[in-house]
Amino acid sequence: MEVTKKFVKYVSQDIFGMLGVSCYVIADTFFIAEAAGSDGIAVLNLVLPVYNLIFAIGSMLGIGAATRFTILRAQKSPEAEHYFSNAVLWALALGFIFVAAGICIPGRILVVLGADRTLIELGTGYTRIFLLFGPFFMLNYIFSSFVRNDNGPTLAMIGTMAGSLSNVALDYIFMFPMKMGLPGAALATAVSPIISILICSAHFFQKRNTIRFQWKRPSFQSLIRSCQLGISAFVGELSSGVTTAVFNFLILGIAGNIGVAAYGVVANFSIVAISILNGIAQGAQPLVSDYYGKGEQKALRKSLRLGIGTAAAAAVLIYGIVFLCTDTFVALFNSEHSALMEQYAVEGMRIYFTGFLFAGINIVGAAYFSAVERPRSAFAISIIRGVIAIVGCSLLLAWLFRFQGVWISFTAAEGITVLFTILFLIREQKKNPLTT
Repeated sequence: MEVTKKFVKYVSQDIFGMLGVSCYVIADTFFIAEAAGSDGIAVLNLVLPVYNLIFAIGSMLGIGAATRFTILRAQKSPEAEHYFSNAVLWALALGFIFVAAGICIPGRILVVLGADRTLIELGTGYTRIFLLFGPFFMLNYIFSSFVRNDNGPTLAMIGTMAGSLSNVALDYIFMFPMKMGLPGAALATAVSPIISILICSAHFFQKRNTIRFQWKRPSFQSLIRSCQLGISAFVGELSSGVTTAVFNFLILGIAGNIGVAAYGVVANFSIVAISILNGIAQGAQPLVSDYYGKGEQKALRKSLRLGIGTAAAAAVLIYGIVFLCTDTFVALFNSEHSALMEQYAVEGMRIYFTGFLFAGINIVGAAYFSAVERPRSAFAISIIRGVIAIVGCSLLLAWLFRFQGVWISFTAAEGITVLFTILFLIREQKKNPLTT
């Protein structure tokens, strides 16, 4: 029963925190739709892959280093203390690349992502601002991951929720009373991780804190050891960007900007679903890593069962809500009352979201393998679902069925991946004495 109680505590709080993140994405989309119509949504959707890349690097550094920290701490290794500072310093170094891109080439990035002249003029300021704050998005992942893994899931949730709520409030203030338009939306989003970091930092002043910042030269070896356990989180985040980029290019060729705007609605609601499933996976990760480090076999096996069962139940609930409320959800972002956009988005949501019936198992499975130091299996699941299967399925099915094929490809890719996930889990139970 102790395992179940801990699981419910960690997972529920992480789900609420991740929902907060997804809610500010929804708020961004809603306010942008009101302020700039379908072109504004198209801009937001075109730059989502860049967001995903920043989040992917941050999650790899944060979740990977925090997982390594938890395992080493459970094994009472003094090496555990170095991983927080190493992750922070590498995030600052890598974040500088995005800062430089924001200063020098925001418009060029939009061109590469497929924007036409109208969208470039509308979106350059937005792109510049969020790139300048790239390091803070990465640091937010690191702070929240370490605080969560250091027995502080409640504070991590509060920090995430506070950042998200502030973003919603600032979105409205910057975009409407202050009339800043899309750059205002970007600035509101940029402030969010800073608030979350400040709140999470309170953990370092508590007696139970075991995280230490050490002024040492960044270790490339420790970075690699962190990334090995964070690679599934990296690919998982990046897969959203790959999917968005591929879908954008395919849809631009089939239906133009209005099709991309419709996909923007689907993509933003899918972020909510992904956030819930990631909340289950990331919430369970500290427990799984701790049980693994201590060699507690029964608790480890039970945590895996709870994770998969919870993800499957959540996916069914998500699809039920989307199916029943599709028209309402789409109407929220159709400020121009475009019948064509409504048609594309309603059909898209009802087809696309069937993929989450498989996605939950894949996300939890990949996170589990990372948490027990099985990076190869975690990477295989993540790269199949996030790159190989989704790109292959989308290209083939779009060629065969046009727009409907694009929507179907997400479900097809997740369905293919779940076969590999189940195979890896069965093989792991046969080979690994900790899970038998």
